[in-house]
Amino acid sequence: MKEIKTTNAPAAIGPYSQAILSGNMLFTSGQIPINPETGEIPEGVEAQARQALTNVKNLIEASGGSIDNVVKTSVFIKDMNDFAKINEIYAEFFTEPYPARSCVEFARIPKDVLLEIETIVEM
Repeated sequence: MKEIKTTNAPAAIGPYSQAILSGNMLFTSGQIPINPETGEIPEGVEAQARQALTNVKNLIEASGGSIDNVVKTSVFIKDMNDFAKINEIYAEFFTEPYPARSCVEFARIPKDVLLEIETIVEM
């Protein structure tokens, strides 16, 4: 088991790792839409989805992997009414065959952001 760290994704805000590489599988912690350079959170669900997915991509690349090898995502959103908007941005990052995915509405996400995304990647 190996911890993966990068400054190209937000630092952990609790007692957890940004990602863990175990064998040929990478498990990313949930990425929220914090810009790692500025610490800022963009306004609006589309901008937040794009930032969270960029953070995911950067974390995967820091481990030597590719977003093309994501096999499973979990998307936690504050408002299920944003599902279609998030899907539009999601499709900018993933291509067919799309990863398996769960999408769940949550009442509250850390930092009161609108979504959080975690992945499982085959390396």
